[in-house]
Amino acid sequence: MTIAVTNIRVEDKLYQNRYVVDSGRPHIKVRPHQSPSVNLYALTSVCPAKCYELNDQGQVEITTDGCMECGTCRVLCEASGEIEWNYPKGGFGVLFKFG
Repeated sequence: MTIAVTNIRVEDKLYQNRYVVDSGRPHIKVRPHQSPSVNLYALTSVCPAKCYELNDQGQVEITTDGCMECGTCRVLCEASGEIEWNYPKGGFGVLFKFG
């Protein structure tokens, strides 16, 4: 018997995802910078997993532990060289439970 899942918030669906973190080998790195460009700064608000934050020195940092590998940051900043983006190694990364 299949039970229809309705009225579930996006946050609750995302909570069901699982992440296998490759400690010490993040798949995204932010290159050192004095101050963030407009696109790099935008990642602090457009990343759906809220992986990017502004630190006390006004620089953008990333914590990849909850990354959904959506590629938003790749589209915005990889061409400019502000980030280095690679897929996680096999066996690591996000495991989606609800597609």
